[in-house]
Amino acid sequence: MMQSRKKDIQRIIGLKRLDGLLITNIKNIRYLTGFTGSSGFAIITRDRCLFFTDFRYEEQSKREVKGFEIAIEKGKRIKLIKSFVKKLGIKKLGFEKSISYEFYELLKGVPAALLPQKNLVEDMRKIKSEEEIDSIKEAVRRAEGAFLKIKPRIKTGVKEREIALRLEEQLKKTGCSNIPFDIIVASGKNSSMPHARPTEKKIERGDFVIIDWGGEANGYYSDMTRTLLMDCKDLDKKIRVYNTVNYARQKGIKSIREGLKTQEIDSTVRNAIKKAGYGEFFGHGTGHGVGLDVHEYPHVSWNKGEKISNNMVFTIEPGIYIPELGGVRIEDMVLVRNGKAELLTGLSRDLEIIK
Repeated sequence: MMQSRKKDIQRIIGLKRLDGLLITNIKNIRYLTGFTGSSGFAIITRDRCLFFTDFRYEEQSKREVKGFEIAIEKGKRIKLIKSFVKKLGIKKLGFEKSISYEFYELLKGVPAALLPQKNLVEDMRKIKSEEEIDSIKEAVRRAEGAFLKIKPRIKTGVKEREIALRLEEQLKKTGCSNIPFDIIVASGKNSSMPHARPTEKKIERGDFVIIDWGGEANGYYSDMTRTLLMDCKDLDKKIRVYNTVNYARQKGIKSIREGLKTQEIDSTVRNAIKKAGYGEFFGHGTGHGVGLDVHEYPHVSWNKGEKISNNMVFTIEPGIYIPELGGVRIEDMVLVRNGKAELLTGLSRDLEIIK
């Protein structure tokens, strides 16, 4: 698999008419080399692939890195880059457009023409291999298992922060090496804020409770959201909001097919919410890719159109957020297989009213 990726990126370098490409994004390094450490970079030419890391990872890199020459960096990184650009005879050096301005200022001293490149590796990462899909499925299984363990503790009188802490603990117990993002637990009025942080607020009767969390396996992530409703009188309006979100989610997933633009999926979801009269309360995109990063390509949004391809993995996560009333979000992960969506997340989406 690594050999195939290496050939693909070398082919792209040729098509771009570059002499070499500098890769510094650590997730892209992992994707191309197999290295799981936190420090390293790569220089790739049409006929050579070099990976650099520091002394801490010398032994680890020898075990993990496949198909790349390994060198241990000593001293300042920028000096090493300059030295190898000169040794390799690179006249046109591509670099990732996402680097910091500070690093770019240092890079300007390299004896080559600097040519910014946007998402060369990220575009490769959009299409998942079977091995990647297996890891994502395991990340889903771990996340769902952790949620089911703590779900009985979600009841009135319990603090948002307590639920988040217990869920994080369970995620680690299921085998997650790290948590992909800060867990969201938002109840009552807090639930109308899409990315609310857990607080000391206690869950009350009649509250929506949004829980947004994810798992990890072999460096790959999952991302999902479920919304619960605490029992109370006069829940009709909240039930209608929930059912509208769930209907929009279903419509979005059913619309997915190979060749469709992601903007069209977003439009399907957004129109379902608009027709129900809640359009002004759904302001974020419908979904995003998930893999080595919890937010990666493709983007499923009104302003970013990409064609859907088989073996893409992304979320569908409509929401309605009404100040003072509360919010609902239901988020599933899908895999595009044989031209249509296959659900990866299995937890129930039916409204659950907790007594």
